[in-house]
Amino acid sequence: MADRSGGTSPARLGLVEPWTAPTLEKLGWWAGDGPAAGAEEIMWALARSPDPHLALRTVERLAEAAADWPTVDAELRTDVGLRARLFALTGSSTALGDHLVAHPDRWLLLADTPDRHDPPPDLARRTANLLRAVGADPGAAPAGSPGGSVATLTGTDAVTALRTAYRDELLGLAAADLAAVGDASQAVMEVDDVAAQLADLALAALHAALAVAVAENTPEPDARLAVIAMGKTGGHELNYVSDVDVVFVAEPADATATRIASRMMRVAGEACFEIDANLRPEGKQGALVRTLEGHSSYYRRWAKTWEFQALLKARPAAGDPELGQAYLDTVSPMVWKAAEREDFVADVQAMRRRVEEHVRPDHAERELKLGRGGLRDVEFAVQLLQLVHGRTDPEIRSPSTLKALEALAGNGYIGRDDGANLAASYRFLRLLEHRLQLQRMRRTHLLPAEDDTEALRWLARAARLRHDGRRDVVGVLLDEWHRNARRVRRLHEKLFYRPLLDSVSRLPADAVTMSAAAAKARLQALGWASPEGALNHLRALTGGVSRAAQIQHTLLPVLLEDLADSPDPDRGLLSYRKVSEALALTPWYLRLLRDEGAVAQRLMRLLGTSLLVPDLLVRAPEVLRLLALPGAGRPDELTRDPADVAASLLATVGRQNALDQAVGSARSLRRHEMLRVACADLLGLLPVADVCEALSSVWCAVLSATLSAAIKQHTASGPAPARIAVIGMGRLGGSELGYGSDADVLFVCEAVETGPDADAAAVKWATQVAETVRRSLGSASPDPALVVDADLRPEGRQGALVRTLRSYREYYARWAEVWEAQALLRARPVAGDGDLGERFVEMIDPIRYPADGLPAAAVTEIRRIKARVDAERLPRGADRTTHTKLGHGGLADVEWTVQLLQLQHAGEVPELRTTSTLAGLREAAAAGLLTADDAAELTSGWTTATRARNAVMLVKGKPGDQLPRSGRELAAVASALGYPPGGDPGVFLDDYRRTTRRARAVVERVFYGW
Repeated sequence: MADRSGGTSPARLGLVEPWTAPTLEKLGWWAGDGPAAGAEEIMWALARSPDPHLALRTVERLAEAAADWPTVDAELRTDVGLRARLFALTGSSTALGDHLVAHPDRWLLLADTPDRHDPPPDLARRTANLLRAVGADPGAAPAGSPGGSVATLTGTDAVTALRTAYRDELLGLAAADLAAVGDASQAVMEVDDVAAQLADLALAALHAALAVAVAENTPEPDARLAVIAMGKTGGHELNYVSDVDVVFVAEPADATATRIASRMMRVAGEACFEIDANLRPEGKQGALVRTLEGHSSYYRRWAKTWEFQALLKARPAAGDPELGQAYLDTVSPMVWKAAEREDFVADVQAMRRRVEEHVRPDHAERELKLGRGGLRDVEFAVQLLQLVHGRTDPEIRSPSTLKALEALAGNGYIGRDDGANLAASYRFLRLLEHRLQLQRMRRTHLLPAEDDTEALRWLARAARLRHDGRRDVVGVLLDEWHRNARRVRRLHEKLFYRPLLDSVSRLPADAVTMSAAAAKARLQALGWASPEGALNHLRALTGGVSRAAQIQHTLLPVLLEDLADSPDPDRGLLSYRKVSEALALTPWYLRLLRDEGAVAQRLMRLLGTSLLVPDLLVRAPEVLRLLALPGAGRPDELTRDPADVAASLLATVGRQNALDQAVGSARSLRRHEMLRVACADLLGLLPVADVCEALSSVWCAVLSATLSAAIKQHTASGPAPARIAVIGMGRLGGSELGYGSDADVLFVCEAVETGPDADAAAVKWATQVAETVRRSLGSASPDPALVVDADLRPEGRQGALVRTLRSYREYYARWAEVWEAQALLRARPVAGDGDLGERFVEMIDPIRYPADGLPAAAVTEIRRIKARVDAERLPRGADRTTHTKLGHGGLADVEWTVQLLQLQHAGEVPELRTTSTLAGLREAAAAGLLTADDAAELTSGWTTATRARNAVMLVKGKPGDQLPRSGRELAAVASALGYPPGGDPGVFLDDYRRTTRRARAVVERVFYGW
C-alpha cells in the first residue's frame, strides 16, 4: 500500500471539498499527508464510491450515531465486503444512508457475517421477517384464509414496525446489489436477480400489511381474501421504487372484505410502497373487491385486450392461496384466447400508441421507460408476441420479460441474436433505472440532462462504468445509453418482422425459423387481413440470391413496421411489391430506400393509404427522390411553387418538334407533378387551397403546351388564319381542380385577316386545332384521364365547339340564360392568345356581374335549378350526408351560394369579381353580405368537402364523390385527411357531418332564404 498511496491526497481520491481532510482525520483515516496506518484500503474504497463526498458525510453521521463505532471502524479495516457495501451504498442512496444513520446497529446487515455466503434471502425468509415485525406467526396459515395468522401490532405501531423492517430488508438487498461497485472482488448481482428479490420483498410486505388489516377488521370465520400481484410484481421483475399493482378477489366480496383490502393498501402505502388497484375490472370505477365468479364474468363479457395483456403477469401474492390459485386457473385460459378477438388488431395498435403518448415531449430523449427505445418498448413487444404465439406454445408464457424473451428466441419466434441483444439492452436500461431510483428512493425513469455532468458522472459510477481510454466515464455512459436506445428503437423490426423473413427465405438447415402458421398468426396480429397473401409477397420480394433480394431482406423489417401503422397494410405491401417489380431495373431504387430512412418511411405511409400513388409511381419513379427530408440550404421539393412548375413544363414541351412527342412530354410532366402534389398532400405538407392551385396550374400548363404544339402542326403548311384562346371554366377557372377533375373550357377564336369568309375560315381552322387538343389529351392512357370538356359552351353539346369573339357576344346578348351567366362567373383565360382571352373576359363581365344585380325572377330561377339538381342528380343509393359534391353542405351548396351573392352584388362590389370560391367568401364577408360566422361555416364546409373528395381519389385511385361508409377505405380516407392511424374512422365521419350540417344551415338561410 505504501507504493499505492505515495503522494496521495484527498483530492486525488476525488475528495475535493475543503471539509474532507478534517473529517477524515476525525475518523482516524487520515494523518498529515496520507492515509492513517491501517486505513489505506478504507480510503481507496471510499474513492470508489459513486459520490465520495456523500458517502463520507453519511459515514461521519453514522460514527456519531453508532454507540459501537470503534467496532465498526475496526471491521472496516479488515472486512473487504463491509467496506465495499458501506461506501457504495452511502454514496448511491441518500434515503438508505439516512435509514442506516437512524438505525446505526443495522451496519451488521452489511458485514461479512457467516450467513452472508448462504443463498440470498428467499420469499419465505423475507415474509417471515416482515410478519414477525408486526407480531404475526410466520408458521400459521396466511392472513386472509380461514384461521390465518393476524398481526398483534395495529395502527401506527404496525406501520412503523413494518416500515423499519421493510427498509432493513431493502438495505441489505441494495448493499448486495452495490457491493461490486465498491470493490471488484465482490460478486455481481444481475439486474434480473435484484428485480426478482425486490418482487419477493414486495410480496412479503403484502403478507404483513394484510395481517395488520385483518387484525383491524375481523372477517367472518370462513371468509377468504386473496391478493393477486400484477405488473412487475407479478412478473418477478420489480423496481426499487414502483407502485405495486394488485387485484383483490374474495369470498364473500362483502363490506368487510372491502375494508380489509382498503386498509391493507393504506398500511403498505404508509410503510413500504403505493399499491395500485386500477388494473381491476372497470378500473377506478369498479368494485375494489370481487368474487371469483364476478371476475370471471367480467373477463368473459367485457374485458379489453389490454386487460388480458395485464393478466399475463398475474400471480397469487398474499392471502388465501387456494383462492388465489383458483383465480389464476380461471383467467389464464382467457388470456391465451385474446388474440382471437375481433378487436385484437385495433387494440394492439392502440396499445402501441399509448407507449409514446404518455411521454412529455421535453423528456422524450431521456425517458428510460416510456421513450422510444425504452423499457416499455421491449415489454410491450414481448407481451404481444406471447399473446399471439402463447395460444399454442405454453413454453413462452412466462410472466418475466427476460425469461419470455429467452423462450421466444429459443422456440424460433425471434432471432437468437436479436433476443440476446435486446435482453442485454433491457438489463442495461433496468440497471440505470435502479440506480436512479435508489438515489433518493423516488420513482423516476428520467436520465439526467446531457449538460448535467455531475449527475451523469454519479450515475455512471453507480452503474460500474469506467472510462475506456478514449472517453471519460460520462462519455461512456452517454454512448452506451444511445447505443442501447437505438438498438431497442428497432424493436418491432427485430421482434416482429425479421423472423417472418427468415421463415420465407432460404436458410441453413439448422436455422430456427417460425412455422407458416406462426408467421400467419403474427401478421394477422399486426394488422394484415390476408396473412397468406402477405407471406406470398414476402417470398416474392426476398426469394433468390440476387443483390436486390438481399437488400429487400434488410429493408423489409423496417418497411413492414411502417406499413403496420398504415390504414391498409395488405394493399400497401401489394403496392410495394408491384412498385419493386416495376422498378427492378432502376439501379438507385433500393439503395435510396436503404440509405434514406425518411424516404422509406414516407413511401410506406403513402402505399398503405393510396392506390393513386403506386399507379403513378411506377411511371414516375424519379419522384421518390423528392421524399427525402430537406437538408440545410436545400428546399423541400415536394412543395415547389406552381408557377415554377408551369414554366418548366412549358419550356420542356416547347422543345419538342412533333405533336405526339409534345403531348407525351406534357403527359409525363403532368404525371410527375400530380404524384408530387399527391405525396405532399398525403404527408400533410400542402393545405387544400395549395393542392387545388397546384393541380389547376399544371392542367393549365398542359393545355397551353398542347395547344401550342397543335397550332405548330396545323401551321406547318401556312400561317394561322386565326388567333385562339382557351377559357377555363368551372373548377379549372376557379383554380380549384381536384385529382380527378375534368378541364371545363370554352374555345374562342378571332380571324387574323378581314373579309367576308375570314370568320368561317378562322372557325374551321380553330375547330381543327381544338379537336386535335381534345383528341391528343383524351386518348387512352394508364394515367388519370385528361378530359377537355367544352359542354358549357353556348347550346351545349349541340353548339359549335369554337366560336369567334363576336359570335359569343351576340349569343350572350340575345340568348343567354341565368345559368349561363352563373357559369361565366368562373371564366378566366388559361391558354392561347392572351390578348384575345382578356377581351373575352371584358366582354362577359357585364353579363356575369350585372350592374343592377339580379331581378327576383332570376333569383327564383337559380333556386329552382339548384333544387332540381339536389333532387335529380344525386346518384341512387348515395348518402346525402356524406356526398361531397351534391350532399348537404357540400361543394355545390357552398359554390351556388357564393355565386348567387356574386350575381346579385358584384356589379356594385368590384371585390366580389373573383373566380375563387374561398376568395368570394372572404370578400362577401368583408362587404357585409355574410356575417363572419356564416363565412367561416361555409369556408369550413367547402374546405372539408374538397379535402374529402380529393382523399377519395387518392385512396381509391379513381374519382368519387361519395365517402366510403365503413371498412379500410374509410380508414384510409380518414388517415389521408390527417386523422391518427388506427383510430376510429367514425370520428372523421362525425366531424364531416357536423361541419357540413352547419354549412347547410347557412345555405338554407342565405341561398334559399328560409
